[in-house]
Amino acid sequence: MRGIGKSFPGVRALSDVSLTLNAGEVLVLVGENGAGKSTLMKILSGALSADEGEILVNGTAVRIGSPQEAQRLGIGMIYQEFTLVPQLNVPANISLGAEATHAGLIDSAAVNARARRVLDELGLELPFDVPVSRLSVGQQQLVEIAKALATSARIIVMDEPTAALSDREIERLFTIVRRLRASGAGIIYISHRMEELPQIADRVTVLRDGKVVETRAAKQFPAAEIIAAMVGRQLAAHFPELPPVPAEAPVRLEVRGLRRDGIVNDVSFTVRAGEIVGLAGLIGAGRTEILRAIAGADSAVEGEIRIDGRVLHTGRVGGAIDAGVAFITEDRKAQGLVLGMTVRENVTLAHLKDFVDRDALVDVARERAATVRLIEELQIKTPGTEQLARNLSGGTQQKVVLAKWLLGDARVFLFDEPTRGIDVGAKSEIYKLMVDLIARGAAIVMVSSDLPEMLGMSHRVLVVRGGRIAAEFSRAEATPNRVIAVATGAAA
Repeated sequence: MRGIGKSFPGVRALSDVSLTLNAGEVLVLVGENGAGKSTLMKILSGALSADEGEILVNGTAVRIGSPQEAQRLGIGMIYQEFTLVPQLNVPANISLGAEATHAGLIDSAAVNARARRVLDELGLELPFDVPVSRLSVGQQQLVEIAKALATSARIIVMDEPTAALSDREIERLFTIVRRLRASGAGIIYISHRMEELPQIADRVTVLRDGKVVETRAAKQFPAAEIIAAMVGRQLAAHFPELPPVPAEAPVRLEVRGLRRDGIVNDVSFTVRAGEIVGLAGLIGAGRTEILRAIAGADSAVEGEIRIDGRVLHTGRVGGAIDAGVAFITEDRKAQGLVLGMTVRENVTLAHLKDFVDRDALVDVARERAATVRLIEELQIKTPGTEQLARNLSGGTQQKVVLAKWLLGDARVFLFDEPTRGIDVGAKSEIYKLMVDLIARGAAIVMVSSDLPEMLGMSHRVLVVRGGRIAAEFSRAEATPNRVIAVATGAAA
């Protein structure tokens, strides 16, 4: 890619960007959210057109006007945000656009056989008889990976492929990556996880503010120097110190005998004001479902939930919001934001009644003032309050979700994978925000598949397995080996 430039309304996304991918190598592309990584790869995959520059494949200049043209050129893309059709099952999604046919009809047996072959190569077992909308986010990510690899691409772009995967699934993916590299494929790998780079990277290219700032061999590019190049400053690599929970701190959240459809099974725990409790476990263990039950996002919930001693009626999102519950969802694109609305409209959406005047009209000026304050407080990278949410980077979208809940008087915060797909600089900001929240007396329940994050940001860790609390560890007791042993069933 040579001299690539791209602009959006009010934003210069890419300026004179050039990079080279060789056969049989993994080029890791890093940068803060908003640096231009995803935009650059969407241009390569035909989802966007560049304003300037050219692309050469095997030495020949090409014009990539659509994803279909990219596929014909041997370019496969695994997007950070899923491109699955929710109503279709796993085989149909894997073969989408390239279905085998017989007598003018889709050959379901051939489609299923192709999906089985790809999944076997990946060492995966996924259900074929349900729509992918019923799969967990982690399982959907694996379908996305299988879909891209089914095209036999020779240039493969992976945009945060491990963000929703367990450690075991990540190692399986790395095995596939190494196999593809050995076969001569070129892989562009986008990741915010610095610990992944030494395992798979041959070279590292750093983007900042839409420009390439440095490219180096991975062995000559220490993580601290990569981070400094990304953010233009040095960042502390450790988690912030958590203030101790006062012995007299009141119980802010109490959950008793929570049950739902066999997915959540008799879950009970408490969280005090000023405390962060982490829910650890494997994908599919029921962690997200516990948070959704507390937030009122699912019906048919049994058990009792109390906020500051007052019983919360389950299955009612509005009631949970009024009681002071904030839910930062795992899937910000589908569940945390309305992408066709502006930043202002998203920030005020959950508390719109607070901005209605005596004539029952929304006071846009007050909305804008409140949004500007939160944009400044959270350092949200947006041209203004009227920018559409869909035009923001993933990390910036996450900050808008946080702003929405900070606008209200929330006292219980439910964080589901709070730093998924977020760069190291933004992670530090979110960790600091979480510490600020508990310092003001909030209670936090956090789900994270990032084990160091879970251990570094929790006062207590509850390990969920099979929809139950299988073990509880204090901060001093929680070690990676102990948590993993309980989560996998290797320890009682």
